[in-house]
Amino acid sequence: MKHSYVYILTNKYRTTFYIGVTGNINRRIVNHLEKRGSKFTSKYNVTDLIYFEEYLDINQAIKREKQLKNWHKDWKINLIKEKNPKLKTIEL
Repeated sequence: MKHSYVYILTNKYRTTFYIGVTGNINRRIVNHLEKRGSKFTSKYNVTDLIYFEEYLDINQAIKREKQLKNWHKDWKINLIKEKNPKLKTIEL
């Protein structure tokens, strides 16, 4: 069974956030680090992984991604801090 991931990236100042979904989180993070992830992450230097969720169904992951993208910034920060209180970069 293939796993899917919803992930949140941020910049070094933790002021800008990017939410994405992928089937291969390791490869996707490398893409972002190499400035091949998206125009937004490249433009704003959003490359630090600070949160992710794992799903067995890609449709559930996509649904969650859309939900999180509609949240207020404070709600996202509170969600992240539940698992990563200091907003440290996660190493995979």
